[in-house]
Amino acid sequence: MLNRYARGFFSALFTPLARALLRLGITPNMVTVAGTLGVSLGALVFYPLGELFWGTVWITLFVFSDLIDGLMARLGEAGSRWGGFLDSTMDRIQDGAVFLGLTVWFLVDGDHLWVGVGAGLCMLWGALVPYVRAKAESLGLDADVGVAERPERMVLTLVFTGFTGLGLPVVVLGGVLWLLAGASLVTVVQRIMTVRRQLHVG
Repeated sequence: MLNRYARGFFSALFTPLARALLRLGITPNMVTVAGTLGVSLGALVFYPLGELFWGTVWITLFVFSDLIDGLMARLGEAGSRWGGFLDSTMDRIQDGAVFLGLTVWFLVDGDHLWVGVGAGLCMLWGALVPYVRAKAESLGLDADVGVAERPERMVLTLVFTGFTGLGLPVVVLGGVLWLLAGASLVTVVQRIMTVRRQLHVG
């Protein structure tokens, strides 16, 4: 519900920008790649340096590219299978960069190894969530179930990382990361069991 209303608000907000970019000859795929480069740069440079707040600010500026490229594709009627594939692939890169950056910082920091492990598990199990669904769909099955969708995982991670950079106790971020890791694991198991039932495995 939150994601649906938020997308409606930001779609209205960014539609003028999407139209302007199309008029300049910029394609949705260009925005997709630029957004991924921006997110990855922020996550893999700022976070390993311990700049959690400014890293989050930087990343947030580029995160909206994921919405803008979709708007551009619809406005310009330029949607394609290649664009969908590229967008999905770039999403995985962005997610991996964010959690890798956090993992590096908290493991190098030394005082909060458990937080780094939590971020690493978010990266591992979070990557499995879309993989299981994609594999199921390649078999003609449906695995669109689960408690941990990408938008919610990323919003919570970025919000609490940013506030940690402003002084929020690290233990709070650690708890959020472990909660998200657990939710991702549950989602993976849910999707596996859903596929199992559809295949009538006894």
